[in-house]
Amino acid sequence: MQGWVIALIVIGALALILLCASVRIVRQATAVVVERLGKYRKTLETGIHMVIPFFDRAGKAISLKEIVADFKPQPVITKDNVTMQIDTVVYFQITDAKLFTYGVDDPVRAIENLTATTLRNIVGELELDETLTSRDTVNTKMRVILDEATDPWGIKINRVELKNILPPRDIQEAMEKQMRAERERREQILKAEGEKKSSILVAEGEKQAQILRAEADKEAQILRAEAEKAATIAKAEGESKAIELINSAKPNPAYITLQGFDALKAVADGKSTKLIIPSEIQNVAGLLASMTEVVGATKDKETTSNQTKKSK
Repeated sequence: MQGWVIALIVIGALALILLCASVRIVRQATAVVVERLGKYRKTLETGIHMVIPFFDRAGKAISLKEIVADFKPQPVITKDNVTMQIDTVVYFQITDAKLFTYGVDDPVRAIENLTATTLRNIVGELELDETLTSRDTVNTKMRVILDEATDPWGIKINRVELKNILPPRDIQEAMEKQMRAERERREQILKAEGEKKSSILVAEGEKQAQILRAEADKEAQILRAEAEKAATIAKAEGESKAIELINSAKPNPAYITLQGFDALKAVADGKSTKLIIPSEIQNVAGLLASMTEVVGATKDKETTSNQTKKSK
């Protein structure tokens, strides 16, 4: 009786062990390749799976996440025979666990060698300056070529980047001198452009000042002309008003004669060496003589009258 119990216990323990061995749990973002008697059977994806112990062999879990591979610098010769060191970074992802397992031995090393040869082929068609300024072009070409080459291995190349490009020391010194000369040239250009703009601004300022001064002179002349015009009009209006007043007062010939003498006086005060007097001046002289005689007679009458009054 006890022997049967022990046998049942042993059988139960073996069954439990076999059950545990037949259960395989696959984690997220991983895959497991299963072989049955040395032949590919299936690929286990995320979840719980059952396998047959002693007949099925589950391989190592393969990560399906994106992998970053940083490869060491590789010597590359450009089209103009310049040797430089270039290191690359490749971002790839396993898309098929079966192809990855059976496609190539040591896939990462295969990608590294393929990257080096592809880089040499691409850079060999470019000159040094083109290599330094065409990183995006080189990255794109390498990604396309590597993705096509690794597709049978179940690998997807997502991105390729040139990490560092290291030319020889003498080339670096020449490039530094070229960059320094270029910076000095740009500085001189900027300085010349600044002086040019400054001269233009000064010239424009002088031009504007001259224009403003000319406009001010013009306005001043206009104002002076308008003032002289207004003064002349006022003077003419005054003289016209005076003539009208004189005419309305009906001046006697004696007043007119006196005005004529004033006019002759003004003429005589001039700077001319010759003076032409019209014949009508004789009438004026006669008039003056008559006025003198009348004034003298009046004075004699006043004197006689005064003496008569005194004798009485």
